[in-house]
Parts: sequence; C-alpha cells; structure tokens
Amino acid sequence: MESELNKTDLFKDIRVCDVPGKRTCIIAIVPFIIRLLLYIFLGSVSVLTICGNLLVITSIIYFKQLHTPTNYLILSLAVSDFLVGAVILPFSMKYSATKCWYIEDLFCKIRLSVDISLCISSILNLCCISVDRYYAVCQPLRYRTKINGHVAGVMILVNWGVSALVGLGTTILGLNPGKCDITCFTIIFPIALVMSSFFSFFLPAIIMLSIYLKIFLVAQRQAVRIQNTNCQSIKSGAYVSKKERKATKTLAIVMGIFLICWTPFFLCVTLRPLNNYSTPGPVSETLHWVGLSNSMINPFVYAFFYSWFRAAFRMIISGKIFQGDFANSKLF
Repeated sequence: MESELNKTDLFKDIRVCDVPGKRTCIIAIVPFIIRLLLYIFLGSVSVLTICGNLLVITSIIYFKQLHTPTNYLILSLAVSDFLVGAVILPFSMKYSATKCWYIEDLFCKIRLSVDISLCISSILNLCCISVDRYYAVCQPLRYRTKINGHVAGVMILVNWGVSALVGLGTTILGLNPGKCDITCFTIIFPIALVMSSFFSFFLPAIIMLSIYLKIFLVAQRQAVRIQNTNCQSIKSGAYVSKKERKATKTLAIVMGIFLICWTPFFLCVTLRPLNNYSTPGPVSETLHWVGLSNSMINPFVYAFFYSWFRAAFRMIISGKIFQGDFANSKLF
C-alpha cells in the first residue's frame, strides 16, 4: 500500500480514494472543467430521456386511439426507459464526474439490482413487441384473437416480474464485495456475469433477430403477391398489411438501435473474466453510457416515423390537452 501511496507524489492524475473503515483505492482525478462538461452533457442526456419517454407515456395513456396492444407494449418499454433516466442516469452521472464516490453496500446492491432489472425489462419488452409484430404481419387473420389488451397485460406483468427476479437474484448471488471497481467497489463473480449476460441479453437478442428475419421474409412474399394482382379487395386488404409492415419496420429499428447500443457493453463485461478484469475503467464506463443512451433515443424514433405520435406530442407540449377533453381526438 505504501508504494501505491508514493505513486500519488509522482502522478498528478491519481489520488487515494478512501472507503470508510474498509479499503483504499487509487482513482484518477477528473479535472474541474471535465467534471463540469460531464455534468452538462450527461445531465442533458438524463433530462432528454425523462422528458422524451414521459411524452410517450402521456400520449398512450391519454389518447384513446392509441390504446392498442402494440402501444401497451411500447408504453411498458417507455416506462422502463423513463426509470433509467430518472433512477439510473443520475447516479451514473455522479460517479462518472467524481470517480471517488463510495456507496454503502446495501444501497449499492439496490442500485445495481435496479440497473440490471431495467436493462432486462427493456429487452423483454422488445421480445414481446417482436411476438406482437410476428402475428400482425405473418398471421394477420389470427392477430386479434392471439394478441389483445388482456394478452398484452399478461406479457407486461410477466416481463416486469421476471426482470425483478433476475435483477435481484443476480445481485444477491453474484456480488463479491471488497474490490475496487467501476461501480460501488464491487464486481460480479465470473460465472454469474457470463450466465447473466447470455440469458438476459444474448439469447433474447438471437430470438428477436430470428423473429424479425421471419417477418421480413413473409413481408417480402406479401409484397410480391400484391404487385402481381389487380383485385381491388386484395388491394384494400394490402393497405392494412402495408400499415402493419410500416409499424413493424419502425419497431425493428427500435430493436436494432437497442442492440447496437448495448452489444458492445455486454461483450465487454462478458469477456472481462477472460482478461483478468484488465479492461480499462473508462472503456467499460463509456460503453455503459452508450447502452444507457438508448433510453433517450426511442422517443425520437417514434416521433420521426409515427405521424400520430408527432400529433400527440404537439398537443401535449403546447398544453392543448389541459384546455379541454381531447382524449378522443383523431390522430391518424
């Protein structure tokens, strides 16, 4: 320990981070101007995440035209993203800006459990959405009997229940306190880390990609049949199918962005045991922030691709919904 302390005399960019009554870690100093810029940038990400997803939540709850099974699943995803912005991002921002910030073990476990639960909730919501899209495009005649408000509600309850159990179980069984690390001075046992990453991220991601590949192939065949017929009734039916395909394309983009944002982080944490946890802290921390930023992006995707969401957003932002009862407004 004495040799480590002497290093602080040689380098101006490190300092001793004392954990009350337990241990000492060597932590890099973050210059004031960098801290200020981090607070501004990361604080903006947090605010945009909260406000954007609050718009999505308000739109779906308030406007009755948006009360559909698909939108209920989008609502659940937006709630998960909102909680990331309101609960996870502020604490992650605090640590990123100060580096040396000790949290009591119980609070640390709660924070980490919530972090894991919300990430799993997001990917399970996307899995449920992919199943919804499969029936809407591949089996449109059975869609209303297979996917309705009750089924969507059951999906959401199971999703949040599984997410809470996995987050709590992984945190309780996998934590190994006592090591200096990026978050709360704890790490997760290698086997728990690898198994959790595989079953909570990589396996659902493979399932979702397989479902959307199947949807894409079916949509391509439908497009060919539409082009080869002049039957007006089929043309009329094709309009509904085209609308569903557009919704599917938008939600596939949401899933794709999620995978792009989170895959580097999960690859990093899964491979960390193989390189003896030698991955630089700033690298894994940056990848974590890239993953968390996904919660900010989704509302912009909805606004860009869905005209009815844009109309709902305008009415909410302008305060029009507070001037009368517009719950039955036609948005599309």
